[in-house]
Amino acid sequence: MMDVAARPAEAEPDLSAIAADAAGEHGVGRPAVYVYEAPVRICHWVNAFSIIVLMVTGYLIGTPLPSVEGEASANFVMGYIRFAHFAAGQVLAVFFLARILWAFVGNHHSRQIFYLPVHRKHFWKEVLHEIRWYAFLEHEPKMYVGHNPLARTVMFTGFTLFVAFMIVTGFALYSEGADIDSWQHKLFGWVFAIWPNSQDVHTWHHLGMWALVAFVMVHIYAAVREDIMSRQSIISSMISGERHSATEKLE
Repeated sequence: MMDVAARPAEAEPDLSAIAADAAGEHGVGRPAVYVYEAPVRICHWVNAFSIIVLMVTGYLIGTPLPSVEGEASANFVMGYIRFAHFAAGQVLAVFFLARILWAFVGNHHSRQIFYLPVHRKHFWKEVLHEIRWYAFLEHEPKMYVGHNPLARTVMFTGFTLFVAFMIVTGFALYSEGADIDSWQHKLFGWVFAIWPNSQDVHTWHHLGMWALVAFVMVHIYAAVREDIMSRQSIISSMISGERHSATEKLE
């Protein structure tokens, strides 16, 4: 059952309609529902910007620019790129942690990307339906208040797990240049017990970057597609926090 944050209030929310929505039974023609709270939306956009900076600078660190002319002391191009990478990584870590903390105090939708109800047969049935819908094998979408089951699965694996992996390996690599008594080394130095060769950590961190690139492409495509195909406010809901549905079913 979806617990939806209360709206300023003239009438009580229709809980039966919300419950049916959670099961994907209907939701068409329903008034706007407040889904994503302000901290969720802020973390989403800050994390999105940080990830873009990290991907661009990470690529340039792995594939450096050609040498520039002049004295080395007059050029600090790679230094600026590394600084932007480190700064964006620390911003991502802080807001990712804030996003985790908000999952404990926010509404039901703020927790969706941190766990999957894998023990529920109905969940996997709905995932299969969504796969068929994205493959153009279903004529109509099912409406959900928050993430649909397939989107939830992709967000958990492609965002939550991958970002956590990138933060851990990133700080482990950063700890190599920090003092052995630094908090980075104390918290993340154990990574080198798994991969004693530092280059292995670099390689896995670099592969994780490409996994995030693939996730971002799929995420943007799916959001735009659902805005058009299912007539739900997928993109604007991460700005306003409200989810709108069409007033008639798709043909």
